[in-house]
Amino acid sequence: MTGLPSGARVAARVARTAAYSLLAGALGGAAVLAGEAVVARNRRYAQPELGLALRATVGRAGTPPLRLVLLGDSSALGVGVDRLGDTIGGQLAELLAEGPGGRQVHLSSVGVSGSRSTDLATQVARALLGERPDVAVILVGANDVTSLRRPAEAAAYLGAAVHRLRQAGVEVVVGTCPDLGAVRAIASPLRQVVGWIGRRVARAQTTAVLDAGGTVVDLAAETGPVFRADAGTFCHDGYHPSADGYRVWAHALLPAVVAAAAIAPRH
Repeated sequence: MTGLPSGARVAARVARTAAYSLLAGALGGAAVLAGEAVVARNRRYAQPELGLALRATVGRAGTPPLRLVLLGDSSALGVGVDRLGDTIGGQLAELLAEGPGGRQVHLSSVGVSGSRSTDLATQVARALLGERPDVAVILVGANDVTSLRRPAEAAAYLGAAVHRLRQAGVEVVVGTCPDLGAVRAIASPLRQVVGWIGRRVARAQTTAVLDAGGTVVDLAAETGPVFRADAGTFCHDGYHPSADGYRVWAHALLPAVVAAAAIAPRH
């Protein structure tokens, strides 16, 4: 470098220092994210309530029946609450039973805690055993994000599940990946990274579901601000929704589920 003019030497040193700083910053940032990931992974999270009924009938006898099934991850089971009426399925069933043109809702769930979109094929097979459901609600995506599944790949599995249900004559409503940037159990800046990945997954899910003939509810857009503003929408683990959180989701999903129920045949 001695043959360079002094100004050029200074510029070269500045560039080299900046490169080292960027590298150190990147390495430091990666270390922070890795550390936060370890902490998040080792937290104690709410577990499924073994005594929580996965099947129930809600509504008055004599009203038109509606068979509603939930598929997906812990959200479809109501992890974080211990009463059926507080789960998202239970709250949807109550709203459908009490609303205009009330229905007697035969509610069931085939969701499995920790499920990713790749697990939906098995759940669809279980959902279609016996009497065909009228409406299926799918809640999935968070575990695709935390396992770093490629958004397009995860969405393809979801689209295939929706297609199978639609081919069987089932109306399908999908709540896309929720706003993971609101989750208290994950520290910043990892929370922001996870939230960004979640938005990419949700966009891919939307395209796949619409192409397969399903209906989409963007949970992040419609309910994310509420979860960010109110810590009470999460249960004690800061990750799964509380009864209030599931209520927020249920009301966001309700218009789409009501529309799907209106299309479904009344048995």
